[in-house]
Amino acid sequence: MRLSFILLCLACFGGWSAAVAQTTTDSLGVPVYDYSNPQEYEIGGIKVEGAYYAEENAIIGVTGLSVGQEVRIPGPDIPRAIKNLWRLRLFTNVSIEEEKTIGDVIFLTVRVEERPRFLRHSFTGAKQSRHDDLNEEVNKFIVRGGIVTEDAKVNAAEAIRNYYVEKGYLDATVSVEEIADTSRANSVRLLFDVNRNDRVKIAEINFAGNEEVKDKKLRKQMKETNQKSKLFKSSKFQPTEYENDKDAVVAYYNTLGYRDARVIGDSIYRNDKGDLVIDIDINEGNQYYFRNITWKGNSIYDDETLSRVLALGKGDIYNEEELQTRLSFSQDNADVSSLYMDNGYLFFNVDPIEVAIEGDSIDLEMRIFEGPQATIDKVVINGNDRTHEHVIRREVFTRPGQKFSRSDIIRSQRQIIGLGYFNQETLGIETPVNPDRGTVDIIYTVEEKPSDQLELSAGWGGRRGVIGTLGVTFNNFSLRNVFNREAWHPLPQGDGQRLSLRAQTNGKFYQSYNASLTEPWLGGKRPTSLSVSAFYNKYDFGSSTLPKKLIIQQAAVSLGTRLRWPDDNFVFRTGLNLQTLSLDNWTELFVTDNNEAVTTGNYNNFSLQFSLSRNTATDPIYPKQGSNIELSLQATPPYRSLGFRDDASDLETVEERFRYVEYHKWRLNAEWYTPLTSNSKLVLKTQAKIGFLGSYDDVVGVSPFERFQLGGDGVNNQQFAFAGVDIVSLRGYEIEDLPNNFVTTPIGDDRKIATPIFSKYTVELRYPLSLNPSSTIFVLAFAQGGNAWRSSRDFNPFDLKRSVGLGARVFLPMFGTLGFDWGYGFDKDKARAENGNLSTFNIVLGFEPE
Repeated sequence: MRLSFILLCLACFGGWSAAVAQTTTDSLGVPVYDYSNPQEYEIGGIKVEGAYYAEENAIIGVTGLSVGQEVRIPGPDIPRAIKNLWRLRLFTNVSIEEEKTIGDVIFLTVRVEERPRFLRHSFTGAKQSRHDDLNEEVNKFIVRGGIVTEDAKVNAAEAIRNYYVEKGYLDATVSVEEIADTSRANSVRLLFDVNRNDRVKIAEINFAGNEEVKDKKLRKQMKETNQKSKLFKSSKFQPTEYENDKDAVVAYYNTLGYRDARVIGDSIYRNDKGDLVIDIDINEGNQYYFRNITWKGNSIYDDETLSRVLALGKGDIYNEEELQTRLSFSQDNADVSSLYMDNGYLFFNVDPIEVAIEGDSIDLEMRIFEGPQATIDKVVINGNDRTHEHVIRREVFTRPGQKFSRSDIIRSQRQIIGLGYFNQETLGIETPVNPDRGTVDIIYTVEEKPSDQLELSAGWGGRRGVIGTLGVTFNNFSLRNVFNREAWHPLPQGDGQRLSLRAQTNGKFYQSYNASLTEPWLGGKRPTSLSVSAFYNKYDFGSSTLPKKLIIQQAAVSLGTRLRWPDDNFVFRTGLNLQTLSLDNWTELFVTDNNEAVTTGNYNNFSLQFSLSRNTATDPIYPKQGSNIELSLQATPPYRSLGFRDDASDLETVEERFRYVEYHKWRLNAEWYTPLTSNSKLVLKTQAKIGFLGSYDDVVGVSPFERFQLGGDGVNNQQFAFAGVDIVSLRGYEIEDLPNNFVTTPIGDDRKIATPIFSKYTVELRYPLSLNPSSTIFVLAFAQGGNAWRSSRDFNPFDLKRSVGLGARVFLPMFGTLGFDWGYGFDKDKARAENGNLSTFNIVLGFEPE
C-alpha cells in the first residue's frame, strides 16, 4: 500500500511537524508518524513538483538530501531540508512527501509553490514623458523575471513617490496593485497608480540672525528654492535642492569673510493655504581679513612674483573661494598653479595654512611643494573612427619631449573642439604620470559626431516663382582618397578638408552654382590653409524686347597661416579674387555717389584681400567664452594713379569709369563671449561690425560694387546672392526701414541701393536648452543698433536704429543652423512701416546671418 507523509517545519520554534502515514491519521486525515518509533530509511529517489522557474536539480541540491543517503524519520534531516528551501525566499509553500517505500528504501517528492515572477509593469496617472524616469526607479527594486515580494512593491512605490517629491509634489501618493498575468504561468504585472496632486509652492522664506546681509540677498543665493511671488522663477520645494541652497547661503557668507557662518536651524511648515513657509536661523560669526601672507618652499619663483600672481594682500576680505581660485582654479590660467604647471612642474602643490588668527585677522603661510619638472612621454589619441589621427595630432600643442604645460593642454582641447568633428561634452583628457621617470602621458579621447551638411529646400521668390536649392558641405573630406573605392563610406572622409557644392535655380530667371575646396594644412607641416572657390550667378528677368540681365562670375584663391607673434591665436590670410560683372539694362542696387544708375556694361573686379584675425572662442556652435576678432582689407589696384587710364576718354561715362573697378574696402568684425554663471551656460555675447568702402581719388569716385546692404534678415543673398554686395542683417528692421538704403535717380525713380558705410552693434544673452552635438538648441534675447550711410561725411556712430527682441537657434549637423528672431524696432517710421507694425519676424535657414 502506497504511503505518503507531509513534513511541516516551524523554524521559529526550532521544531517540526512531519509524518509518514503508516498506522494512524490525525483529526484532519493527514497521515502522521509515530514519534515514539522512528525508523531508518535509505533515499531511493527524489523528484520535484510545482517548480516553473527554479531548476529541479538546484532545488534538490539546496535541500541537502541525496539519493543513497540514510535518513531517520522522524528525525532532523527532513526539517533541515525544508528550512534550507524557506531560506531562499522563493516559495510560498514547501512540503516533502513520501511517494512510496519499498522495504527500507523511501522515495520522496519535494512539492513547492513558487512566488509569482514579475513580468511587466504600467502606470496610471503619470504623464507619458515621465515614464522613462519612473521605469528607472522601479527597476532599482524589481527586475523582469524577479520575485515579487511585499518589500519590493512598497520600495518601488515609495521610490516613485520620492521622485515626485523631488519635483515639488510633496502630497504625491502612489499605490500598487498586483495583477495575475495570464500570458505566462505564475507571473504577475504591477500597476502603479500615481496621484501627484498639486505642486506645493513656497509662500515665504524667512531668515533670522542675519544682521550684515539682507534677506533679499540671501534668497538670491537660493537658486532652486524660490518664493512663489518671484517673477520668472518657478516656486517648488525640492528636498535635495533645498539642502544645496542652504549650503549656497553659507558659501556666500564665506565669500564675504564670514568663515564661521552656519545654518544653525531651520523649520518647514504649512500655512493656512497649504503653502510652505521656511524659516532659516543663521549664525553669521565674525568677518575676517587677510593680514600677513608668506611663502615657504619656493625656489623657482621669488615671493614677490608669487604675491603678484596671487593678487591678495593685507586688508583684503578673507575669501577662501577666491583664495583657491587664485591658487589653482582661475579660468584665465592667471593663478599660481598655472605659473608652475606651464613651466613643467606637474607635481606642484600649494597648501595654504592658517598660522595665526588674531581678532579679525588671519595670517597665512603658503607651503609649496615644487617637485621636479615633468616632460611629455607619449601623446595618445583614442576614439577617432573616421578622422585620421594626423588631422587631430597636428592641432594639439602637446608634443613628446616637451615640458608639461597645462595651458598647452587647454589650448589643444579648444583646437580639437574647433575642428567641429567631435562631441565637446565627451572630450576626455587624461594625464597618467610616471613619477619614477618624471614623465607624463597625454591621452585625448574623442567621440566622432556628424559634421557634414545637406541643404535641400524650395522657397517662393515672389514674382520670380519657386526657387529650388541643393547643396552639400563635407567638412571632413579626404581628397587623396577620392579614387580609393574602399574609402567611400559613403564618401572619403578623415583628412579635414572642406568641400562645398551648391546649386540654386528657378529655371530661366535665376541660376547660381558655387563650389569651394579648403585644405587647412597645405603640405601637412604647418597650419597654412589653401582655399579655392568659384561661382556663377545669372539673373534674367527681362523679355525678348526688354532685356534685364545680370551675370557675375568669380574665381578666387586664398592662403592663410597661423602666426607665432604676438601669439599663435592669430591667423593671417591673403587672397586673390577675379570677378566679372555683365549688366544688361539692370535697374537695381548699383548706384554711384552722384546717384548715377549702373545698368549696362561689362565690369572687371580684380582685387587682393588681406585679413588678420584672432580667435579664442571655445566652440564654433555655442561658444561659452573667448573672442573672435577680424580686421580685413580688400583692395584693387589704383589704375588711374598708376597711369593705366586716360582721364579724357576713359572717365566720360559710368561704364568707362568703372570698367576696371577701383576701391579699398575695410571690415572689422569683433565678438566676445562672457560666461555669466559658474556652469558657463548663461553666456553674454557682445558684437561690433563696421564696414567702409573708399576710393583712391574723387575723379573716379566710390565704386558702385562691393558695398553694404544693411537691414532685413540677412539671407537675401541666400535666395538671390548678389556677389559684390555684403548683406548684413538688422533685426527689427527691413531694408526699406532705413532711409539711406534708397535714392532718387536723375530719371526720377526711387531705387534700392547699397551703401559704402555701415556699423552694427549687438548685445545678446544666450542660454542653452540642449548641448547635445546632434541637436544643439539655445534661446536668446538681444539688443541691437545699427545704421548705414551714403558717405563718410554723413557717418555718425551715435545715429543708430535700435531694436530689442527674442530668438532661438537649433543646430543640426546635417542641416546647419535653423531658428528665428523676433525684433522690435524703436526708431521705425510708423508711416512707412506696413500696417504701422514696428516689429519683424525673421527665419534662419542653414546659416547664421551676418
